[in-house]
Parts: sequence; structure tokens; C-alpha cells
Amino acid sequence: MKHTKVKDLLNSTTTLQEVNAKGWVRTFRNNQFIALNDGSTINNIQCVVDFENTPDETLKRITTGAAISVIGTLIESKGAGQKYEIQVNKLEILGDSDAEKFPIQPKNKPSLDFLRENAHLRVRTNMFGAIMRVRSVLSFAVHNYFQQKGFVYVNTPIITGSDAEGAGEMFKVTALPFDNTPRTEDGKVNYKEDFFEKETNLTVSGQLEGETYAMALGQIYTFGPTFRAENSNTSRHLAEFWMIEPEVAFNNLDDNMDLAEDFIQYVIKYALDNCQDDLKFLEGRLLDEEKSKPQAERSEMALLEKLNFVLENNFKRVSYTEAIDILRDSTPNKKKKFQYIINEWGADLQSEHERYLVEKHFKCPVILFDYPANIKAFYMRLNDNTEPGRETVRAMDILFPGIGEIVGGSEREERYDVLVEKMKALEIDEEELSWYLDTRRFGSATHAGFGLGFERLVLFVTGMTNIRDVIPFPRTPGNAEF
Repeated sequence: MKHTKVKDLLNSTTTLQEVNAKGWVRTFRNNQFIALNDGSTINNIQCVVDFENTPDETLKRITTGAAISVIGTLIESKGAGQKYEIQVNKLEILGDSDAEKFPIQPKNKPSLDFLRENAHLRVRTNMFGAIMRVRSVLSFAVHNYFQQKGFVYVNTPIITGSDAEGAGEMFKVTALPFDNTPRTEDGKVNYKEDFFEKETNLTVSGQLEGETYAMALGQIYTFGPTFRAENSNTSRHLAEFWMIEPEVAFNNLDDNMDLAEDFIQYVIKYALDNCQDDLKFLEGRLLDEEKSKPQAERSEMALLEKLNFVLENNFKRVSYTEAIDILRDSTPNKKKKFQYIINEWGADLQSEHERYLVEKHFKCPVILFDYPANIKAFYMRLNDNTEPGRETVRAMDILFPGIGEIVGGSEREERYDVLVEKMKALEIDEEELSWYLDTRRFGSATHAGFGLGFERLVLFVTGMTNIRDVIPFPRTPGNAEF
């Protein structure tokens, strides 16, 4: 008999039918009531066992984590909080789970740290099942948004010879032996003998390659894994994460901001419309967690209220210069409560500054734009008519409550001569990026794009506070388990 998903059983409109359900036991009470879950929904279906006519040996094997199959009659439930239950006629143990050894026991309420150590099993909990279903729906919404708008999905290389960010925090890719690395006469690694015959690394961004495709296809997006060898052991950083990067020919910075805001609101609304049960559960989890915090540290809004707030309010657009003035005159800056004190124009904003602007000053998502040129990447368009020493670029960052920066983007420098001068000033090899400069040599035009770290989006939508909890198997400094 073909089995039916628990989600479909709970949404059924027909009772007194014989059904087959398969899943994993969450709890087993009174030798009679099984809470069964198959991952299709946050909700369990109750399966009622006729324990008097079920062998003791079988009953002993119905333990948390065991995989089972039940065949029985779907009936209206007499218990509170559930519409239907299954009156079991036949039960089969598909896979045993030793109750003494299975680490995910509901009664123990395992900590998030413990669950990270058991990332291969944590998805069996309600919390992580909900997070991963929301992540899946958000992923679909990303593709849906761009496909509906006629964007072309482009797969940019994971192994690359370029450093799009210019920060040098890259994982090297090599097939050379470590114990006998070939060297040149001056003692440097001889990459000519390596697999690609040049120095290569895991990509930090698909942007540069994406630009070349936008300059032929008009509007493209990438959505794939990116890597940063940045030794940041924080709740906001991963060494391997997923990045969404649209790039649009003929768009300027204002168009770029409009696209980013519309995109973010679309995917959040899609999650609200399609993950109601999971988001309600995650909202309850967050409320319980915050009860133990001092009042001043609690969120001003519940999760669903916060998500709807983002949908119902335009993002505040503020220049970097205006933001610096606000921060310099702020109480935490004057009282030296910031770890990084803002004294002058040109400072690189830290997470504490970004969150102050969003959470305390404007109390809504903020788009900062026109940053100092010397703290931004080489490919960002230099603003015209900026005063010497205070040159700015057409860059933008979108800041979210609880997260800080969620999007970084810019209008790209489309002028060949200006781009070459910027590369020379930063000692970026023109020959190495000759292919990139070709987009400025042959049919250059205004274009713009942004990058959104997918995990930070999932973090915001689920209300979680640590980025390691919104990706199946987190990669962080000192941790590459599973």
C-alpha cells in the first residue's frame, strides 16, 4: 500500500479511509499513543495502538527515533490540538533506535551547542525541521522571483583565479604535494606544475564573471556556494555559505536599491504565505528564549510582526555621510559604549554601528549608500564631483535588525580608464583581469548588482540568532565535521 505524507493526512477532507503512514517516532506515551513525524510538516500525527493486541516485543521497539510504518483508519481525533489521528491496525518497525543511545531525546531539551555537535541528527527536532523547510521555501522563492522577471540563471565557477573582493581571504586550490612542493629559482611555489598551471582558489563571489554575462544577456543572477577563509568565529560568519548575486545591464544605483528592496520583500512574503505553521512554531520558540533575557535585550517585535513590518514599510535610504553624523552624535558613541568609536568621516562601519542605525535610530531596514572609495572594492563606480580626500563610490549596503548588513552592492565602474587607474592604485594585475576589462573595452554601459548572503536572509526570517543554525552542516574556523 502506498504511504501518504503526514502533511496530506492532516489536510485530508475524507475520514474513515484506510491509510499508510511512514515516519519517525517523536514520542510514545502510555504504550498507546505514537507521535509520528515524516518531515513534511512541523505537526505530528497521532497513531493510536491497540496495545492489548500488540506483542510486547513490538511495543518495546517503539522508541524515539525509530522508523515505523503504520496502516490504519484515519479518524477524527478526540484529543485537543489535532484534527485527525490514525487508529492503527498494523504496525511495522522499519528501523530500530536504541533509546539509551539516541542523543536527541525530547525530554532532555538539548542545547543549541549540543545540537551543532550532532548536526546530522538535529534536523529530527521540530526546531531544525522548521528551519530547513523555511530555508527550502526561501530558496525556491529566490529562483521564482528572478525567473518571473526574466533573469537568466548563470552558474559561475567555484574554482577561480580571481579575487573579486580584493581581500585575499581565500581557500587555495591545489593538486601539488605538500611534502615536496615544486619551487621556482627564487623559492616561490611553482604553480606552472599545478593542475591548472596557475594559482587558483575557491570563489569568494561570482560577481566578476556574472558581470560579463549581464553585458550580453541583460539581467542575470547567480545562486551558489561561496567561500571565505576569514578567521571570524562569530554568530554571523561562515567559511562556506550561499550567495545570491543579480547583475543588471543599464541599471544605476537607484535601480539597484529598488531591485534589492523589492526582491527581499517578495521572498519574505513568499515564506510568510507558505510556511505559516513553521514560522508560528519558530515565533513561539523565540518568545520562550527571550523570557530568560533582561527586558532591555528582548526584541521589540515578535517574529511574524517583524517580518510583516519589513513588508509594510519602505527601507530608509541614508547616505554614508549622514549616517556618520548620526553615529558621531549618538549617545553610545559619546559615552564610549561602542567598541569602535566613530570620530571622523571615512571610518569603516562595524556591526554595532549598523545595528544602532537600524534598531535604535531609524527602527526600520536601512539602505546606506555613497561610501568612501578607500573602504570599498575596486569595481565600484567613482562618484563624480566629490571633493579631494572624500571621494565616494556608488555603493550600497542594506542593514536589517538583528543582522546588520544583509546585502552589499553597487553601480559598477563602467569607464575603462577610471577602472584601470583604480586597479593600478590597488596593485591589481591588469593582465590577470584582462578578460574583465574587456567588458569595458567592448560595448561598456552602466550596470549594477548586489550580493545577498542567503544564510543571513534565513537567519532573519527564522528568528534564529546564530548563522550556524540555518545551514545543514556549518563550516567555521576549526570545524569541518560531517
